Amino acid sequence: MADTQDQTITIDGADYNLADLSENARNQVVNLRVTDQEIARLQQQLAIAQTARTAYANALKSELPQKH
Repeated sequence: MADTQDQTITIDGADYNLADLSENARNQVVNLRVTDQEIARLQQQLAIAQTARTAYANALKSELPQKH
């Protein structure tokens, strides 16, 4: 990881140098980053599940008797 001296974070439109933040604040930044990564992973999983659901629904439709 790069030196915190050169890293900044923007919160509510204000830029902060990570080196100037308290240890607790830096820990919360890490928590936010980890949480954002988990949200992205879950969104990918949801997209996969939605695609599979569509495929299953289409397969079911092809198996149903034709209505005239």
